[in-house]
Amino acid sequence: MPFAASRYTARVNVRNFSIIAHVDHGKSTLADRIMERLGAMGERDKRDQTLDTLELERERGITIKSTPVRLTYVRPPQEDGTGGESYTFNLIDTPGHVDFNYEVSRSLAACEGVLLLVDASQGVEAQTIVNAYLAIDSNLEIIPVINKIDLPAADPEGAAQELEDVIGIPAESAVFASGKSGIGITEILEAIVDRIPPPPGDPEAPLKALIFDSFYDAYQGVILFVRVLEGTLTPKQPIMLFNSGKTFDVDKLGTFTPGLIVSDSLPAGAVGWVAAGIKDIHDAQVGDTLTQKDRPTPEPFPGFKPAQPVVFSGLYPTDTEDYRKMRDALEKLKLNDAAFTFEPETSEALGFGFRCGFLGLLHAEIIQERLEREYDLDLIATAPAVVYRISLTNGTIFETQNPAEFPTRDRISATEEPYIKLSIMLPEEHVGPVMQLLQERRGSMITMNYVGKRVELLYEVPFAEILYDFHDRLKSISRGYASMDYEQIGYRDGDLRKVDIMVNNEIVDALAVIVHEDKAYGIGRKIVDKMAEVIPRQMFPVPVQATIGGKIIARATVKAYRKDVLAKCYGGDISRKKKLLNKQKKGRARMKQIGTVEVPQEAFLAVLSTDE
Repeated sequence: MPFAASRYTARVNVRNFSIIAHVDHGKSTLADRIMERLGAMGERDKRDQTLDTLELERERGITIKSTPVRLTYVRPPQEDGTGGESYTFNLIDTPGHVDFNYEVSRSLAACEGVLLLVDASQGVEAQTIVNAYLAIDSNLEIIPVINKIDLPAADPEGAAQELEDVIGIPAESAVFASGKSGIGITEILEAIVDRIPPPPGDPEAPLKALIFDSFYDAYQGVILFVRVLEGTLTPKQPIMLFNSGKTFDVDKLGTFTPGLIVSDSLPAGAVGWVAAGIKDIHDAQVGDTLTQKDRPTPEPFPGFKPAQPVVFSGLYPTDTEDYRKMRDALEKLKLNDAAFTFEPETSEALGFGFRCGFLGLLHAEIIQERLEREYDLDLIATAPAVVYRISLTNGTIFETQNPAEFPTRDRISATEEPYIKLSIMLPEEHVGPVMQLLQERRGSMITMNYVGKRVELLYEVPFAEILYDFHDRLKSISRGYASMDYEQIGYRDGDLRKVDIMVNNEIVDALAVIVHEDKAYGIGRKIVDKMAEVIPRQMFPVPVQATIGGKIIARATVKAYRKDVLAKCYGGDISRKKKLLNKQKKGRARMKQIGTVEVPQEAFLAVLSTDE
């Protein structure tokens, strides 16, 4: 079988790898240099962060989506007479932020090895450790790269030693490089060839391909990003999606450069894309296995553990007519981001919208911005909340993140809130202020470790406490040197309360919040004061109150417009003035009984915005 043999030889010269690191350690810049060296970027295409295709990624300088690209490396002649062989590299650039960890885990499933980047001036950071263990758990070959060695504050040997001390990767195996100036790129390419194994898999076996990403194209339907594990994908081939059992015929397939390039086949070990006329976005689930219809693989690839959203927020279109357009946009975004969830909800104040689930605050911010930019929507986002667990007196237990579903106190037997294990890496001089901040956020210390010249703090903290301004406060206290990472560790008992906001003695449902009892007064006070500022004045005083179970804990008053009824009284007896003032008072009381207060949308925006 000469055809199979030649295909197998081609696969021996294939290397599938990802670049993983902490935020800002130079993944996308290093990817640029590798692409430049291998001739994948013409002079006209040259730009920074080539693999960051979203406008939002380029603006913020962060990677949000994993992006694959196929490159060709011809090995230079070696002293021993070898060299000249051609290798195909499938490179996947990944995000570094903790909120996009799910993207990283999906990319690693399509690889045999990784480049683990460490900034020579910053050393090992919180997310470096998490990503390294993700690669170790996936049994991938790790090539440590000490990046940015040309910076004035760089300490490459120290960073390599820190990597060995913290993660156990030998310091002598590290490659020293600079993604900016191109130092060490040849050594990295040689290490990829020598250390990362070729992909396994028999091209003649029944087809088995893992879907690791997808997006929606208006003309071709759903485009699947696949890693072929066994068999060969060809055009016109009848395929089946393992989970749904739906069948399609392959229309086109190909590789990434990083644009979509059409090719005639994808053999075992290849990373590429497939268009098969899939119109319904629910048919193509990330993590599903693609197989041949008439010769299916006996068992699917294990796929991915579905990502569970941990932060929830309501998204409402400011124009109610955009509701359907928003639903279509959310469905298309979900296809491209499997960690995002949504379900319809209504609010008396804001109308029809969706309760959306995210992996973190940055994830929520990015989704909202993508909806506004890519789908031309104008949105209101309610304040983010975590999922609480409530035990009722009748023995039932349920979970909720929506204050509207929070039961009355007499029906609750216990309430629990989610906790996280928070790891913070920072210089020693900032430890005191950061520990004070964690104490304010109801954190309890587990341990403190010295890692080289820096300190790692491990704390258990209620997740709700780090949702708002924690990251900003941490960065400002540590002058930008602290880095954080967290993982969920389950639920703990917490004394939770629902704070209702009343305007003119009527409850406004959209403003209710679930908070810990210790923070209830402070948050109630903040919302009440903010509302009193933004609600327009009426002809009568308007009370704004924060209540817990009918008990008022904070109050502010929107003062009434004052008509000067004493203007015509020049002197004379005081009783005449009192008579006019009493008459005005009665009129106001009557007006208050029949008057209603319209709360403008700007008031909701001011209070519900995540900045507050």
